[in-house]
Amino acid sequence: MAKEKLLEVIDLQAQFSTEEGIVKAVDKISFTLYRGETLGIVGESGSGKSVTSLSIMQLVAQPPGKIVGGQILYYPKGKGAIDLLQLSDKEMQHYRGNELAMIFQEPMTSLNPVFRCGDQVAEAIILHQKLSKAEAKKMTIDLFEKVQLPDPERIFSAYPHQLSGGQKQRVMIAMAMSCNPDVLIADEPTTALDVTVQKAILDLMNNLKKEINASIIFITHDLGVISEIADHVIVMFKGKIVEQGDIGSIFLNPQHPYTKGLLACRPPLDFRLRKLPVVSDFMDFGKNENEDIIITEKIKSIDEVTENNKIDLASREKRQHFLPTQKPILEVKNLETWFPAKKNFFGKTTDWVKAVNDVSFKVYPGETLGLVGESGCGKTTLGRTILRLVEAKSGEVIFEGKNINEISNDEMRSLRKDMQIIFQDPYSSLNPRMTIGNAIMEPMQVHKILANDDERKAKVIELLETVSLEAKHFNRYPHEFSGGQRQRICIARALSLNPKFIICDESVSALDVSVQAQVLNLLMELREKFQFTYIFISHDLSVVKFMSDRMIVMNDGKIEEIGDADEIYNHPKTTYTRNLIDAIPKGRREDLEARLGK
Repeated sequence: MAKEKLLEVIDLQAQFSTEEGIVKAVDKISFTLYRGETLGIVGESGSGKSVTSLSIMQLVAQPPGKIVGGQILYYPKGKGAIDLLQLSDKEMQHYRGNELAMIFQEPMTSLNPVFRCGDQVAEAIILHQKLSKAEAKKMTIDLFEKVQLPDPERIFSAYPHQLSGGQKQRVMIAMAMSCNPDVLIADEPTTALDVTVQKAILDLMNNLKKEINASIIFITHDLGVISEIADHVIVMFKGKIVEQGDIGSIFLNPQHPYTKGLLACRPPLDFRLRKLPVVSDFMDFGKNENEDIIITEKIKSIDEVTENNKIDLASREKRQHFLPTQKPILEVKNLETWFPAKKNFFGKTTDWVKAVNDVSFKVYPGETLGLVGESGCGKTTLGRTILRLVEAKSGEVIFEGKNINEISNDEMRSLRKDMQIIFQDPYSSLNPRMTIGNAIMEPMQVHKILANDDERKAKVIELLETVSLEAKHFNRYPHEFSGGQRQRICIARALSLNPKFIICDESVSALDVSVQAQVLNLLMELREKFQFTYIFISHDLSVVKFMSDRMIVMNDGKIEEIGDADEIYNHPKTTYTRNLIDAIPKGRREDLEARLGK
């Protein structure tokens, strides 16, 4: 059967005015979306993929953004082509939300915090389908059931802050599907979600697509996710399409060096690497006199780059036998951290959330201990309790022979220079009014590291260069850096006190896979150079497996299992761990061939 054309983008151009001049966010791109197809658009931050989706929906902010050329042709059933770029704002309102719907990356910013979730979905139904309030409420609850939300009646009356990230994303999917759209655009809808929730969302979108015969444009930086859902793939780089094709050809025989880099830089699960491949292993790029991007290919295959980075298993086994022979740097004994869940009329707590519930383990000098589990399992609370950022209910945290739960605040303050944390969101970790040089220098001043500020500034510049930044960045502010660069700044600040022990709390979860690979490589290099000890917290088991010597799997405040990271991955002992592993989008050749029936 001939494929039915649904949306056609022809020579689309969008640009933004900045202080540095005009940025060509989308630079003459063309592609076609067919009915019933899922089109994946992949690329790093700044590649133009989100601006492409916003252009289709006519949501590019003006100013500073502007669509300056091209056509976006929509082919509704029984009608001729409609150029969406030629429609007035009022005419576009008919199509937006009705025939073209969008799910945004961050559901909390898409949902109004002062209105109940059900009312927000019902409002969209009333606006586009002209139903009564009672009919819209019934339809909303039916949709909540369809997207597998627990207790739809309760969710209807709940406010956004009362739902988990996965539940909020399902509310957004219900809203997007409420008018049975022809085209559903999903912009990074699973980026910050647990792998199990992500898998459920992908399955849900696939089922709903088949049910209403819609088409999906799925935007992400993760080619592993694309391998699970897409039929056709577009790879974008610096506003241009550098490669496109069916899912099989892109994954099994990539042609462009940038595509090879994106495929290679996700941590593998079947073997170990010394360092992750990065995009620069496959290509260099610069600009010519016309400011056009010039790409120089390094003639390498993914297999060649990967093979050169594989770890010698004998040396790893030797390391695994050596680590436990040392005295532990950290010992956690029967640790419990509880939070009040319910209080009675008199303010007395009647029920508790046992976020950390009788947890015990040891960490050895120079070791990386991975801590993995779904949101709400207690891993972040455990990390913060170890550093006494959250007070424990009971138990012991013994660091270098000293129980830090029993020492004074002054002693704890002195000890903090040896125990550091790198948080998930680097932007909220940095003061926007303070230059990054001063942000790195500040803890050195507090703990009186070095004799004076001149020596400290020299040390800060050395640290910036250690994390692949430059001395000239000292006087710049956080907003002048990308997400990956800001995370490097936070790493430099943690290093400024010469710590012995660092907790990395979801420190790469919001980064592009290519930037994530760079940061993970940096953390590994620093461990080897300075003999750091890490606890590495993440919901992404593939990242934890790459970083860790041993791994703890947490569930509902307790340790589900603990042991060698490879052993847990290859031979999980519990159903919970097996489900976590099964939910990882692997993107392996055999998985893709099985999906394509090859």
